[in-house]
Amino acid sequence: MDPAFRGLSDLRGVKSAIGTDVSYAAELLRSGSIVAIPTETVYGLAANAFDEAAVLKVFEAKQRPSFDPLIVHIAEREQVLRVVKEFPSGTRELMDAFWPGPLTLVLPKRTEVPDLVTSGLDTVGVRMPAHPLAQELLHTLDFPLAAPSANPFGYVSPTTAQHVADQLGDRIPYILDGGPCSVGVESTIVGWEDGRWVLYRPGGISVEWIEEIIGRVSIAAMKILPAAPGMLESHYAPRKPLHVGDVAALMRQHPNARVGVISFRARYDAHRCEVLSPNGDLTEAARHLFAALRVLDTSDCAVILAEVFPEEGLGCAINDRLRRAAVR
Repeated sequence: MDPAFRGLSDLRGVKSAIGTDVSYAAELLRSGSIVAIPTETVYGLAANAFDEAAVLKVFEAKQRPSFDPLIVHIAEREQVLRVVKEFPSGTRELMDAFWPGPLTLVLPKRTEVPDLVTSGLDTVGVRMPAHPLAQELLHTLDFPLAAPSANPFGYVSPTTAQHVADQLGDRIPYILDGGPCSVGVESTIVGWEDGRWVLYRPGGISVEWIEEIIGRVSIAAMKILPAAPGMLESHYAPRKPLHVGDVAALMRQHPNARVGVISFRARYDAHRCEVLSPNGDLTEAARHLFAALRVLDTSDCAVILAEVFPEEGLGCAINDRLRRAAVR
């Protein structure tokens, strides 16, 4: 039997193939298997969104808790009608402005979407990815894809195919290689709640841009169980301790440690220093964030320190990921 069609338990110890064969990836997905796919944000671990058994393989591979919902990815606007039953005021304007792209909309779901995908919620997160290889794959399928990030639950998100192979290489039959992700942080998530638009997660589309389209967006209240992906207090975490704040002051607190630093554009006299954008470009910084976290986490550093980024544009998403990654 081809390893691609074995169960997950049979795949352990078999390294994932990495390639650009869209038709092979589509064949696997049609068979009920899972495939890692590129998007402009991060790599996702995809399954047929209407096949509950296939979606279960995503949860098993990631060791993801079932109370954390998934995002459904579609190829074109018409497909949203297969998963969403209501379109609140402003929905179409947001689609027109930001799809395809890194914006997820949480909307009332149709009953055809399995409860496993939405963690039992009556809403579903849906987006249209902009990555050309993801678009090509989705257009060859007659179903949407449920796809969280392709990493062990709670760990740093992958932005290259090799990142996926390093983390989940013995749990996935195939990794579709689309090169490095161009955005580098997950999608922004907004939803309709109590008659207003709310922000569940900052991401690749700035809140300022969204508010230019639909007006004021509120911040979602924290809940015991998440209303959308990426809302858990601790998430995106490296294995090593991470502290966020005034790096110079934090370095004085770790005088004898091998310190790794993540900075916006300043270079610190540390054991290692990852500068995300020497030119001060927040878009570039966001694109490099997860790769920098991964480099420091696999280095000989004992502790990771990170600056607080400007709280504007994609800086909000960077700060959100760093804050969650620092929670222990």
